[in-house]
Order: sequence, then structure tokens, then C-alpha cells
Amino acid sequence: MIIAVDGPVAAGKGTLARRIAHIYKLDYLDTGALYRAVGLKILRAGRDPEDPAAAVDAARHVGDVALDDPALREEATGEAASIVAANQEVRAALLQYQRDFAKRPQGAVLDGRDIGTVVCPEADVKLFVTASAEVRARRRFDELIAKGTDTTYEAVLEDLHARDARDAGRDSAPLKKAEDAHLLDTSKLDIEAAVNAACKIIDAA
Repeated sequence: MIIAVDGPVAAGKGTLARRIAHIYKLDYLDTGALYRAVGLKILRAGRDPEDPAAAVDAARHVGDVALDDPALREEATGEAASIVAANQEVRAALLQYQRDFAKRPQGAVLDGRDIGTVVCPEADVKLFVTASAEVRARRRFDELIAKGTDTTYEAVLEDLHARDARDAGRDSAPLKKAEDAHLLDTSKLDIEAAVNAACKIIDAA
């Protein structure tokens, strides 16, 4: 079974996807981590994420970065990831990696921005997880404050709007709900309620 979980930043799709993978005993891939790894590799090399050549070179060597590196969760890495994800050659370089992961015999759960539309359009179940911009910004702000990051809610909301616009407006694999995806709005749901709602959809499939 292949389960695709898509949605914008801070909608809760990563936490949800990990819980689903655990419940159904499937392998899990946070595809956003691949783009963060590309962004981190560029930053560590002192290069510019806006430089297409630097982005493509980093994507071709993404295996050099451990996907559990704590630096992948830093705000600067996330911003760089959002920039390189708009590069069509970067997406092409990472596409086969994601598709190979999805074809594991025991099945897999992948979360990202274009899993149900581009990476695994044949997925058995597609979830599009979203929440209002204000709720997502509050979640992200609380997360950053807990880590000791000096920021404001307003700054986080502005950054989130910028990332949403970049993700939805890019030419290559823009963020959008697949026609056959189930919409799951987590604005008023805690993680347990969201997991229960997702499991009902998966069990029905």
C-alpha cells in the first residue's frame, strides 16, 4: 500500500504521516527532508540557493546529508529548501529517489507537496492535509519559541504566506490537491483526532 500525504507547511502532515506509518507498519519518507538536505548542502558550501547550478549540484549529491541531521529543521534551511524546490531540475533529480522508496515491497507513506499529483499519482490513498494560515503560523511560532528562536508571530505568518505562494505558484509540480485526494482540515483538530480521521479514510480504502 502507498499512502500519499500532501499539504502546506505546518499543517501537521509530517506528524500525521509518521503516525500512519507506525500504525500500518509501513516505511516512511519525509520528502521535504530531501529538499531541506539540498538547501543545507548549499548553505554549508557557502553557495546561494537561488543559483540553479548550485541547487542541481547539491541535489545530485543529496545522499551526502543525513536526513536526521538536526540542522535540517533550522529556519534558514527551510527557507533554502523552499527556494530550491521551485527548481525543475532539482525536482527531477530527486523524483526517482522518491518513487523507488514508494515501491518498497512492504509499502510506504510519503509526505510532501506533490506526492499525490506527481511522485505517486497511483497511490492507494491520498490525503491533503491543510489548516488556516493563522493556525499554521501559530503552530510554527510555538515550535520555534520552544527551540529558543527569537522571532514574532507576525514574522512567522509573513514567511508562511511567502512559502505558500512560492509552493503554489512554481511552474514545476506546484502544491495542489489531487482530484482524488481526501481533504483533511486540521485547523480545529488535535493530532489524535486527525489520526483517527485519517485512519477511517485509509481503512475504508
